[in-house]
Amino acid sequence: MPVAAQPAAVVYRPARPGEFAAAEAIDNSFTTATVLEVSASGEGFRLRETPVDPPLRKVYPAEDEEEEDGGEGAHVIVALDGDALCGAVTLTHSAWNDRLVIADIRVAPGHRGRGVGPGLMEQALAHGRELGARTAWLEVTNVNAPAVRAYRRMGFALCGLDTSLYRGTASEGETALFMSRPL
Repeated sequence: MPVAAQPAAVVYRPARPGEFAAAEAIDNSFTTATVLEVSASGEGFRLRETPVDPPLRKVYPAEDEEEEDGGEGAHVIVALDGDALCGAVTLTHSAWNDRLVIADIRVAPGHRGRGVGPGLMEQALAHGRELGARTAWLEVTNVNAPAVRAYRRMGFALCGLDTSLYRGTASEGETALFMSRPL
């Protein structure tokens, strides 16, 4: 009996010229049945996972000024399943505080839950270590509870929030959560 061909392993590598637009075009929308309700006071804040019915579908608007190279000083790592681009992470290094900034991470919907996101993150963190970064930092909206759970599994912890970051944007009413982890 013939053995079925196994799918090719996902390969991670720096993006090549011409791949930045394809990385930016990966669908980063999500649907969630829970959000993180933020209660902020003068003494701190509290997060509580809260069910939403019907489930919330978030589609991010296109960036106003798309960069053809990932942005100034940005490094983009892509994930490839065979010849198909299935994920990408965009990062920068903040030299003054030796912080790796995860600016964007995207996994194509058909590849979610298959380890591509953690694989991309590990590649990003390894790159940060090579640059001498001491910590990794990212921002995520409170309505993206699935991403917050995933980042926690990857070793990130909540380190702050901003209740005003999204004012006047398509994400009005959401709260920016900041997460970090040591490298």
